[in-house]
Amino acid sequence: MLEVAVQRRQGDFALDVAFAAGGGVTALFGPSGSGKTSVVEMVAGLARPDGGRIVVEGRVLFDGAAGIDLAPEARRLGYVFQEGRLFPHLSVRGNLDFGRKRVPPAERHLGFDDVVGVLGIESLLDRRPNRLSGGEKQRVAIGRALLASPRILLMDEPLAALDAPRKAELLPFVAGVARRFGIPILYVSHSMDEVLQLADTLVLMESGRVAAVGGVEQLLSDPSLKALTGRGEAGAVVAAHVAGHDDSTGITRLAFAGGTLMVARQDLAVGAATRVRIHARDIAIAVDRPERISVRNILSATVKDVTSGEDHVVDVVLDCGGCSLWAQITAHGQAQLGLRPGMRVHALIKAMTVARGDVAGR
Repeated sequence: MLEVAVQRRQGDFALDVAFAAGGGVTALFGPSGSGKTSVVEMVAGLARPDGGRIVVEGRVLFDGAAGIDLAPEARRLGYVFQEGRLFPHLSVRGNLDFGRKRVPPAERHLGFDDVVGVLGIESLLDRRPNRLSGGEKQRVAIGRALLASPRILLMDEPLAALDAPRKAELLPFVAGVARRFGIPILYVSHSMDEVLQLADTLVLMESGRVAAVGGVEQLLSDPSLKALTGRGEAGAVVAAHVAGHDDSTGITRLAFAGGTLMVARQDLAVGAATRVRIHARDIAIAVDRPERISVRNILSATVKDVTSGEDHVVDVVLDCGGCSLWAQITAHGQAQLGLRPGMRVHALIKAMTVARGDVAGR
């Protein structure tokens, strides 16, 4: 459990942040300058709040009223920066041992071999950092932080310095850490793809304040938050599981509360839990069910809300078997359809519009 309620003034910038999160990955998401890194630095003890309280797993790290302010080394936190910051004179094994030796043997609760195995760095142990790729360096940095047996792992945009292929390579390892070791992670990101694949709790920040806290599916599917989640990212996120694959046609079937969603072939096991992002721009709406059409996903739904937005765009929220789908149509389309709450319609989604990055294993 992580509890943060802190205030700090940095020149003209005032930070006043309060949120609580359980286990798993808590993602701080917001534009540059919203205060995300400042929050992580205060949790780590690298910056002192003017007031407030920080509690990690029941231990008070900071309490302005009680005069408690533990030194960074006394907080038992793991910190992974944007760059690996490995010791260049040590091998990978030496860097990992550095993290482990910081902790008394009786307090070490993560095994060296377990960490190395989950991060897939067995073959790197004898290399020096200058012989590692960017993604490999970050995996070693994560391993070093884990072997310090932290109460919480702080990750400040750990993939920001990597190109797209290296990010895709590293994301499954970060997800594996969260699942395998049960250590809560506070993760700073400005990438919605990372949030989709990793986060259990999402904290949306704006101008030094918390604008919203909740589950990823809940917040990303809320049109009223699109200014914070990103207009280009507008759309719904639904929980599903892999129902099957059709290799002959390159299709994966995902079952969710609203029915079955056909998407491009995914490398996920049958039965695997997933989270699926469906962009609002990729959903068309039909009042009558169309026939003889190439669109593979035709889902029965009920209109929940219709809101006119900027640039003649209309946001339409649909109830599909208890799941919210968010579509964006033109004002011209709305004028023709006359959509209103309670109206029965069909949501049309092309299978190929749900890309690999839009489906995340859980």
